[in-house]
Formats: sequence, C-alpha cells, structure tokens
Amino acid sequence: MAARRWRRRVATMAHEFDMVVRGGTIADGTGSELVEGDVAIRDGKIAAVGKGLGSGREEIDARGLLVTPGFVDVHTHYDGQLSWSERLAPSSGHGVTSVVTGNCGVGFAPCREGDRDKLMRLMEGVEDIPEIVMAEGLSWDWNSFGDFLQSVEKQPHDIDFAVMLPHSPVRVFVMGERAVRLEAATEADRAQMRVIAKEAMLAGAAGFATSRSLHHQASDGGRIPSFAAEEAELTQIALGMADAGRGQIQAISTTQNPCVGDYELLHRVAREAGRPLSYTLQFAPGRREGLAEDVLDAMVRENAAGGNVKAQVFNRPSGVILALETGFHPFMGHPKFVEHLAKLPHAERVAAMRQPDVRAALLKPMGASTHPFATLLAQFNLIFPLRGASDYEPAASTSIAAVAAARGVSPYEVAYDLLMENDGRGKLMVATTNYGEGNLNSSLKMMRRDDTVLALGDGGAHYGLICDASYTTFQLAHWVRDRKGERLGLAEAVHMMTDQPARLYSFRDRGRIAPGLKADLNVIDMDRLTLHPPEVVSDLPAGGRRLTQTADGYVATLVSGRTIMRDGVDTGARPGKLVRSVGG
Repeated sequence: MAARRWRRRVATMAHEFDMVVRGGTIADGTGSELVEGDVAIRDGKIAAVGKGLGSGREEIDARGLLVTPGFVDVHTHYDGQLSWSERLAPSSGHGVTSVVTGNCGVGFAPCREGDRDKLMRLMEGVEDIPEIVMAEGLSWDWNSFGDFLQSVEKQPHDIDFAVMLPHSPVRVFVMGERAVRLEAATEADRAQMRVIAKEAMLAGAAGFATSRSLHHQASDGGRIPSFAAEEAELTQIALGMADAGRGQIQAISTTQNPCVGDYELLHRVAREAGRPLSYTLQFAPGRREGLAEDVLDAMVRENAAGGNVKAQVFNRPSGVILALETGFHPFMGHPKFVEHLAKLPHAERVAAMRQPDVRAALLKPMGASTHPFATLLAQFNLIFPLRGASDYEPAASTSIAAVAAARGVSPYEVAYDLLMENDGRGKLMVATTNYGEGNLNSSLKMMRRDDTVLALGDGGAHYGLICDASYTTFQLAHWVRDRKGERLGLAEAVHMMTDQPARLYSFRDRGRIAPGLKADLNVIDMDRLTLHPPEVVSDLPAGGRRLTQTADGYVATLVSGRTIMRDGVDTGARPGKLVRSVGG
C-alpha cells in the first residue's frame, strides 16, 4: 500500500509543480481547523494549497493521511554530530526538519587549539559524549564561532539547523584556565565577550546559550565554566547581542539552592538588552514543583511589564534510561559488578548474570554506595519498565517499588529481571520530572500555556542516558490518539511542534503550510504511527554507542521539497542548510 502512494510522471510531460501531496488532511501549523486538500511544491517552496491543484512531476497520494509542516525542535545538542554525520538522527526520523543546537551553554566554538581538550571534557561530562568520539569525529577546522558555522555549513545534512553561541566556550576562549576555575570575569574580559557575542550574531548565530545548572559538570567533576558567571558578565554578552540587533537568549538555571531569583536574574539581563529569553522549566516532586509555579508567576509578571520570556517545557517525563548495554543501571556500583562484569562484552555479561550464583551475589545489599547517582538509582518508586510509547506515562502500580511490594521481593530483584529481558536489552525509565502526580497532567498544563514552547528533545546529547528526541512522535501517538484521560486536539498538538517553536526563533519561512513558505512537510499515517522502544547502536565515531529510537507511520518527510525519509527509510537526500539569524 505504501509503495502505491508514490507516483512519478513521465519526464517529457509538462507539469505545473515539482511535487503535489494530494488529498491529505492538512494541519497547517496555526492551530486552525483541519482541512482536506492538496499541497503543491515548486522550487523548494509551497506554491499552492487547495483542492484539485495541477499535476506534479512527483505526487504522493495522501488520502486518509495527516499532512503537517515539518516539526521544529529548538533544544538539541547536535554540535558534534553536525561535524561527523550527515544525518541529524534520531530527530530526522521523527518528522523534525529544523533544529536549534548549541543549547545550555556548551559547544565547540569559539575555541583555541590549546583549549580543545577542555571543551571535550566539558561535553563529555555535560552531554555524555565520549571524548574519543569527539577526538575522532570533530574536524576542528575552526577558531572563531563564525569559522565553526562555515565548517558545518559546507557539509551535507538531511535537515536544517541553527546554532547558538555557547557561553562556556566563550568564557574559556577569553579567560583560559581562569574560566575553568570559575573566577569572575574582569571588565576587560566582559568587554571582549561582548564583542564576541556581537560578531557571532552577525555571523549567523541563532542566539546565546548559558547554563547555571548544578548538574552540568565536566568529565573531571568540575563545574561548567558558566556556572557562577556574574550578572554583569551575562549582561555584557546580552548587550553584544543588542549591538547586533538579533538573537535569542537560552538558559538552564538550577543552581545550588534553586529559587525564583535565579530566573529573575535572567529576566533582568534580557530586559537590559531588549532580547527575547527562554529557559528550561519542568515540574519535579517536592519543593522544586512549587518552584516551577513560582517561576511561571514571575514570568507572567515580567511579560506584563514588557518582557519577552518563554519557558521551554516537555511532554513526557525527563529522566534517564537504565540498561545493561549502556552501563547505567542500579547494579553499576555494586562491587561484584564493578570487579567482574563491568568490562565484559555485553553477551558475556548477560551470560554471567544468568548464573544463579552471580544473580544471588548482585542481589545482596552492597552497603553504602559512593556512586554519585546512587540515590537516583534507588528511587524505585520513580523507576518503570520501558517497552513502548505508553510506558512514558505509566501507572504508579507498575513502578519497580510497587511491583516489588506486591510480590514481596526486593526492588533490586524486579529491576534485575526486567533488565535481563530480551537477552539483556531490557530498559527502565527513571521519571524524575513532570511526574509528581503519577501522571503527566503537569506537562499538559504547561504545554497549553501561551508563554511556553514545547522543546527539550536534547538530540545529539546524553547518548547513553536518554533518547528524548522522539517526543514529536509521542506527541501525536500518545497525547492525541492513545492517552487515557484528557488529550490534545490534533491541530493543537501540531501547532505546538511547528509554528510555536518556529516563531520563538523568528524562523518566518517555516512552521506553517502556506504559499511562499519552505516546503518542509510530513505525511503521516496516524493509524500506523508507532514509537518503538529505545535501542543501543554503535554508529558514532570510534565505534561509540548511543541510544536511538525509531517509529513507524511517517510516510514521507520533506525538507525544501525533497524527500529525506520515505516510510521510515533514509532516502539519501541531503537538502539541510544552516539557518542564519536575521535582525529583529
């Protein structure tokens, strides 16, 4: 059936359009009511939308299928992958046609040759990208941020990308080891950072990204260089953006003792420079859930006073994936595992763990653990089996703690058995945010606000810990079609993934289906749309491993009118371009 949906006409015939997506149900990205019709494409742009449009050299029979704009993910970390890969996967396999990378203040430019190891240690710690992958995969043919843009722009890619100027590399470029030691920037340092920011914006940076997160550390355990940057430093960099008249400020702010004042500091910086601001915001159990409410209230006050602030929110729990394949799981700190199993190939490790004596040894209490994630890995009330899309909003009764209590066994025993499923490829999800009520109602509440934008896919980062770039597929499969309880409308859900994030970054040529805009489109079979469980692949430079996730139901994904994915298969087309910022 899928093959019959494609038609190429005889080349000698005269055709009005390059392609026509014929007879689909169109969600145009604006949130307006769905309509049936054709979408015609010429020269990479949408030429016409309506019924009974003229013929195309190529046509897709979209009857009974959903036609949407390409999805826009404004929070990714493909900085390294841009250098070593033509595909920005897994995002491009989930209908995403434009991404913004360089978020959270980490990246690879600007960079002096002698500082490359510092930035690689930083990315290894913050974004879980092995240093050997970066050492082998990065070309390092840049010094300034503009050089970096030129380097990645000249390489072919499947989808479009915009790049943020990251704070920590700027700090290291200007201050060297003083930045790593978290020293305060001098007046001269701040002046130089202002110039760098202006030059980066004029070169095409989408904006400036920073992090004040306690959880962002280099692989040697040191804090991220931007962690303690003073307000004066942030203000001067933002004023550099103002000098250029362009750019979005992006931030994540979870300091030692998080409070609403951390976010109000960012409000002041953005207000001083007259630049738009967005930052990560999620609900977490306990005091931090109240913090999110306080931040939302502060954001309302700021916008009422003339600010331009939005929160980046997520549509499912943020946390980590536990798996024997990745080495991140509840037994990773157990002396028996560390001494005898950790360095074994996966198949040998699983074979050993099937032995009764090994199982018994690993299930014995290991005493107080010094592992930094020991507390997280023991929160079994927040750990759930992850087998499919519905498992991102699991019932509380399916948690490891609940199942163990029902069986009268240790939660470690339940976790052990689940990890050993599918030849040791079982996955567990730690739901650390957006799940305080045992459901995703907090996500729904945040997604529907006018001052939030759906984001935080994090594609290209945390290779062995998460795979959240599939959130676009989850949005349609779960929130629109399958959820038990209140759902999103289809037009509403598409609007959140297209026009809303595109407008956040002033991407005026995409995010909607309308004549004159880029022909970035998805053709989706909602009946077949299926999100598969995450799996581990070894396709990074130097054989590095990463978690990835695939989906069924994407009949076609087009970028600038060219089909990059057909029925879930990469076509080899590489129309992706660098999206340079413009004034405004």
